[in-house]
Amino acid sequence: MKFLHTSDWHLGRSFHRVNLLGAQAAFIDHLVETVREHEVDAVLVAGDVYDRAVPPLPAVELYDQVLHRLADLGVPTVMISGNHDSARRLGVGAGLIGRAGIHLRTDPAGCADPVVLADLHGDVAFYGLPYLEPALVKDEFGAGKVSHEAVLSAAMDRIRADLAGRAPGTRSVVLAHAFVVGGQACDSERDITVGGVEAVPASVFDGVDYAALGHLHGCQTINERVRYSGSPLAYSFSEADQRKSMWLVEMGEGGDIVSTERVDTPVPRGLARVRGPLEELLSESAYARYEDCWVEATLTDAVRPEEPMARLAVRFPHVLSLAFDPEGRGEDAGGSYAQRLKGRSDREIAEDFVAHVRGGGGFSDDAERDVLQGAFDEVRAEDSRQETHR
Repeated sequence: MKFLHTSDWHLGRSFHRVNLLGAQAAFIDHLVETVREHEVDAVLVAGDVYDRAVPPLPAVELYDQVLHRLADLGVPTVMISGNHDSARRLGVGAGLIGRAGIHLRTDPAGCADPVVLADLHGDVAFYGLPYLEPALVKDEFGAGKVSHEAVLSAAMDRIRADLAGRAPGTRSVVLAHAFVVGGQACDSERDITVGGVEAVPASVFDGVDYAALGHLHGCQTINERVRYSGSPLAYSFSEADQRKSMWLVEMGEGGDIVSTERVDTPVPRGLARVRGPLEELLSESAYARYEDCWVEATLTDAVRPEEPMARLAVRFPHVLSLAFDPEGRGEDAGGSYAQRLKGRSDREIAEDFVAHVRGGGGFSDDAERDVLQGAFDEVRAEDSRQETHR
């Protein structure tokens, strides 16, 4: 049996205020074409279909389109809710939609009720394990404590019990949305920490033939049978070096993983992270290859340049993010904030702040100090006027 493993579509998400709906639509086109070209037997979507619980209408329309297109192909689809989704909203009409071959698994209580598909070697049971918020599902699963490992382990016990009662030789696939030990996170994933622990061991999925994971946005192999597909698009600059793809997995007789292939997804525009003094970024030929990319620039100038974003946009018209990290900036003094300010005047505190943001450079001349002093004098005068009229 051949299935396509994908996750973390985050329909409706933008990238630094850039609307990604067109890029997400291009991904959906690519997904449908991949299913058709490779004669896929099942599509697995391991959560975070939407980017937020109440998605914008264009995202809902795109979701509706992909459901119709997959149903028209006659290819069964198993989809779970992730931590960004509203499980209740995503699961509306699941029973009716299931008749069209689109199987939504958003209710934790139904995790041991699989979608059973068959091939020449017999049945394959696909178990949809939606994102489990420990505090909300602890009682449902009778977990010993409020933790991701406890609730996932309890849910997997139900799945293994159901599998044990099925015909000998029944193969199994679990879809889950979780942070598994060994996975590498990036900046665009929402924290799911509970009690300081969010990661669960891969061993919780022992006893099944393949675990199709979602949540982490980088495509990763935890082990031969436990994999993340990653997100089809980059949603933060921390993903600049990631290759975006889906897993095309072929399962043979006895649950053996015959082959796994990464199917690349369309890249709307490359990402680049550049760092250095502003003049160097604007003039060095080494940065020419980034001129058509979405750019995150970190300036290391000792003194903050004037209008840096506008000047960068001349060379990098798609620059989206700007940060400052002046070279040679000393470490902050020790002690609490209150201790560091003790005994210092308002002007001294302001001068320290100016020196901090300028990487230790301080004021360039006495004229700047006069402007600062004039501002303080004006504030004091206004305070005095208000006090007089009280």
